[in-house]
Order: sequence, then structure tokens, then C-alpha cells
Amino acid sequence: MSEQFDAVDIIRTKRDRGTLSPAQIDWTIDAYTRGAIADEQMAALNMAILLNGMDRTEISRWTAAMIASGERMDFSVLGKPTSDKHSTGGVGDKITLPLAPLVAVFGVAVPQLSGRGLGHTGGTLDKLESIPGWRAQLSNDEMMAQLADVGAVICAAGAGLAPADKKLYALRDVTGTVEAIPLIASSIMSKKIAEGTGSLVLDVKVGSGAFMKDEAQARELAETMVALGTDAGVKTVALLTNMSTPLGLTAGNAIEVEESVEVLAGGGPQDVVELTVRLAEEMLTAAGVRDADPAQALRDGRAMDVWNRMIEAQGGDPRAALPVARESETVYAPADGVLVGLDALAVGVAAWRLGAGRARKEDTVQAGAGIRLHAKPGAMVRAGEPLMTLLTDTPEKFDRAREALETAVVIAPDGARPAQQLIIDRIA
Repeated sequence: MSEQFDAVDIIRTKRDRGTLSPAQIDWTIDAYTRGAIADEQMAALNMAILLNGMDRTEISRWTAAMIASGERMDFSVLGKPTSDKHSTGGVGDKITLPLAPLVAVFGVAVPQLSGRGLGHTGGTLDKLESIPGWRAQLSNDEMMAQLADVGAVICAAGAGLAPADKKLYALRDVTGTVEAIPLIASSIMSKKIAEGTGSLVLDVKVGSGAFMKDEAQARELAETMVALGTDAGVKTVALLTNMSTPLGLTAGNAIEVEESVEVLAGGGPQDVVELTVRLAEEMLTAAGVRDADPAQALRDGRAMDVWNRMIEAQGGDPRAALPVARESETVYAPADGVLVGLDALAVGVAAWRLGAGRARKEDTVQAGAGIRLHAKPGAMVRAGEPLMTLLTDTPEKFDRAREALETAVVIAPDGARPAQQLIIDRIA
């Protein structure tokens, strides 16, 4: 077939800081999805976008074209509001696990399509797959039935949602263009909008353990995604949250599930509870629910009831023992003082090296591997006290994990207690 446009002309337009028309964008995404634009041409266009940016109209159309490459889900038959959360990823970020059942307590359906971990950031599906019997792959019919019955589902996104994104993402990964804000924003939002949720809350992480290390860049990403959601008719809000230190006291798979269950039982680390409750409040408000008290629903067991039903609906046994790593090693405090720094990236890399994460999509993960923290920034520590426990089934991994942690810990003399603000800002 003769093509409507020429890929080289489109590359030149972005190279020379021009603006792509809606028709050019629609053709580009469609032609790349069906193979009429070669990978090397799309790679050149991605690099031009990374260097020269896109305006709001272009990004909005690019996102719409990616949505149009596949199916759109429709939850209107449920007869209740829908709300979803997306996190840009971090270390110890298990928030989706307690959050989805918590929001469902208040009659809001939560269709949480999640992913697997890559590199130092953990994946929600990897965590949940440490629960015996639990399965991530659901058909659309199974997903709808579970939302109608339980009110919450956490599962893998079907291949039918934004297939253009899957192809584009793989290309960005190997061509140094992952960091382009228009491409990150359209990648995330095309999937979330195609998923059909009525409202969306974004958790955009900032700091060493986050994808965005710099607050100005994270803010730009959050503002871009909120604009994309708004343009598509999805009520969208973003929180900028701190990822300079791991969330909670665990980084791994089974141990993060264990910590999430503690939160659902009314306990758990303060930072995990704070962020879970705040995101729940945002999701409920965006869905039109007023006067809900998510903190109370954690304390009184209602969220735990939904969690148990959600896990059972996907074949899991919420009461089964979780996998435990065969080997452990302790890292001790080198001096007395106040723990003023615990670098999230270093902890994430160490957990990944212990077997909790994967370097390539096809790698397997160890359910029991990871790191338990015994102190967080602000704590007084004594020389020789345990700071963290490293967990793995393969003890030869300990050396490389310790290497990652060499500069992770900063201990200062008394009095230098840092004020760590977990929620930096709200963008709507």
C-alpha cells in the first residue's frame, strides 16, 4: 500500500524543532505498529523527541494514537465508580498491595493493571506471585467478574491494551531514549486511559531510588501526565513523593507482601501507612466518595477482608506461609550516631543482586530474596548493631550485594536528625 506520509520527513520535522500534525502522529504510531516504519527510523524520531520535546497538543495526540492501536476496556457496566493508581516505581514500593483492597472497601472498583520489576525497582506482580497459587493472568471476563464481586483486582495488563506502547517501550529501552518525558508520559497514560478507569492518582517518585532523581523533572512529568489524563476525560491527580530512602522496612518480594499484610492488619511501618492512606483519600475523592476514613478501614479489618477475598479470587491462599530465603547475612552499623542517610538506589541494587529483581525481562526472581531494614534515617544507632539483613537462596550473591551497599549508609554524630518529608507536593 502507498503510505500517507514519509517517515524521513517526520523525523526531519522533529529534528528541526517543528511540530507534528495530528494526521502525522496518527500515521506514525499506526505505521510503526504494523511495521511500515523501521525500528531505526522510530529510534531516530524518539531521539529527536528526547532532545527537542513535544508540546501538549502533540503529546495528547501521540497518547490518543497509542490508545487507538488496541482495545479499550469499559467498566460502565459495573455501576460503580472506578479509580486506579500508578507509581513511577521505587524501592520497597509495595503500596498497591494494601491500597487496592482499602479503596474497594468504600464501593469504588479498583482495576489495578500492574507490571513486573526490571532493574532495581520491584514489580507488583512479582511480589504477589510469591503467594502460593496466586495468578497474574486474568481474562477480561474474569477481571470484570472480580471487580463486580470483590471490588479490586491486581493483574497483568492484557496484550490488547496499547500494543504500540509495548513495541515502542522495547525500542526506547535499547536506544537511550527511556528518559524522554513526552514518551514516558504517553507510555504510562496510554495504558491507564485504555484501561478505562474513571479517575487516576499518580505517585511520581523523586530521589535516588526513583526513575526521576531531580524534583524539577519529576514535576514536569507529573504535570504532563495530569494534563494527558485531563485531556482524555479522566480525573487525574499526582503526588510527588520522596524516594531517597526505601519505603518501609523491606525490599524484596515475599517480605514486601508480609509487610503489606501488617499494614492491612492495622500495623506496619509509618511511612507505608501514611502513603497508603493519603493515596486512598485521593482516589476516593477523585471517584466522588466523600467522608470516607481509610485509616479506620485499615484499623478495623475491613481492608484485610477485601485483601483475603481478592487473593482467593485469583487462586492464592492468603493464609499460606510465604517463601523464606535459605541464607541470610547481617550488615552492622560501623559507628555510633544518627543514621542520616540510607540510599534507596543502593538498597534497590543490592536487593536486585540478591535475586529479588531481574536484569532482563525473561529472568526469574527469587521470592524470598531481598533486604530487611532494622533502622531508617533519623534513628540512633550503636556500632555493631544490625542495620539490615540480606536474604537470598544463593549465598555467592552476598559479595556483590555488599558492594552495592558500601556507600549506602551515612551515620553522623548526635543531633543531626534529618527531616524526611514523604509527600512533597500535590499536582492537579
